[in-house]
Amino acid sequence: MDFLPVFLNIKNKNCLVVGGGDIATRKIMLLLQAGAQVSVVSPELDITLKEYLVLGKIKYCAEYFQPEQLKNIVLVIAATNDRTTNQLVSEAAQQQRIPVNVVDNPDLCTFIMPSIVDRSPLLIAVSSSGQSPVLARLLRAQLEIMIPAAYARVAEIAGKFRQPVKEHFTHPEKRRIFWEKALQGRFTEMVLAGKNKAAQEYLLQSLQHEKDESTQGEVYLVGAGPGNPDLLTFRAMRLMQQADVVVYDRLVSPAILDMVRRDATRIYAGKERNRHTLEQESINQLLVRLAQEGKRVLRLKGGDPFIFGRGGEEIETLASHHIPFQVVPGITAASGVAAYAGIPLTHRDYAQSCIFVTGHLKNNSIDLDWPYLARPNQTIVIYMGLLGLPVLCQQLIAHGLPNTTPAAIVQQGTTQKQKIITGKLQTLPDLVAAAKLTPPTLIIIGEVVKLHQNLAWFEPAEEISQTQIISGMATDKDKKQ
Repeated sequence: MDFLPVFLNIKNKNCLVVGGGDIATRKIMLLLQAGAQVSVVSPELDITLKEYLVLGKIKYCAEYFQPEQLKNIVLVIAATNDRTTNQLVSEAAQQQRIPVNVVDNPDLCTFIMPSIVDRSPLLIAVSSSGQSPVLARLLRAQLEIMIPAAYARVAEIAGKFRQPVKEHFTHPEKRRIFWEKALQGRFTEMVLAGKNKAAQEYLLQSLQHEKDESTQGEVYLVGAGPGNPDLLTFRAMRLMQQADVVVYDRLVSPAILDMVRRDATRIYAGKERNRHTLEQESINQLLVRLAQEGKRVLRLKGGDPFIFGRGGEEIETLASHHIPFQVVPGITAASGVAAYAGIPLTHRDYAQSCIFVTGHLKNNSIDLDWPYLARPNQTIVIYMGLLGLPVLCQQLIAHGLPNTTPAAIVQQGTTQKQKIITGKLQTLPDLVAAAKLTPPTLIIIGEVVKLHQNLAWFEPAEEISQTQIISGMATDKDKKQ
């Protein structure tokens, strides 16, 4: 996160805008809408600002900027077309610890002016951290369409009920659940339909009928998928926003964890080879205890909870203690990673079956059904097999698979850090050792790996410097000439 998104109260506060053109005018309009007392410093004003001056909306100083003009100012915006002036404003403001924004110069800013969806008192701000203002504006336009103007009234009515709801419920969790039900249910629909009075009466009746007592807890067993947040299900997203506590594993990517409700308590459950932050039985009992305390518990697991995720053991414990639970399947690593690697798990010409196995080493050996795995026309997908890769390849060759069988390993599949190494059973261990891969990885063995070269479609992001862009533009220009 490049900037901390905050909302400033500048009502009746002195703000300074340096510049008197079109861009300055747009910034001044926003400040005035927020109730600021705006002073403008510029040798000249455009026609709109001259009208504002006549109407008494702004104060005006027909001069070039001087640091002394920052006295008693709480916020500064530089909107001139002169880099030297903008830099002087930025440096002077930062010396006095005054928030400063320099239009189209992120490197001179201490805050960014976002694109705004105004449903006051509900405000939504969209920022690209100064990298692409046009993108932020386009996203704001989409939000304008998706969020009806009547949501302003929803927020206003909810604000009137905030204190009564707070006084009625002594349990914060109960209070939060009440608002979630109201704002996702009939109350909001009534406001959106223009039935404001009826909506308020409905909300009051709902409050009167709700008892202030601890609620029954529940556990949401949710598959977080292979790492890419775009692959989460709608249901997973909804429950991630409702949970009071999240118990998560090592394989849950930071990008997905960031999508959990901000104020939810986070508990790391570990689950790394030979180093478990919590043993499985301790995790099972933790889920029970939290639910018995009335918490809505999100058990967030990488991939799918029922495929090498030990989700079955966890809900067995919950069921034995009569704890309500829900299970939300996730895209398992096998299908997600293989798809992003351009390797079909089955293909009519190469493989008519697919088998999933775990490659966890136990007592320095892997106890698998090698003859079954070494059958032809079959794809083998191995979870957690990085450490045991040499043994896996040796045993498959020893039990009949040709040492030339295509094989691949994918690190952090489906994410922008995805890395793929392909080879053959005989060569893959050495290739992986040279590449120094780290978990999480997924191994795919079988003739379908041949298709990777032609079917790979996903391109992880690469760092491109500004010098490379300028060089590329120059090259294109030379070609045209």
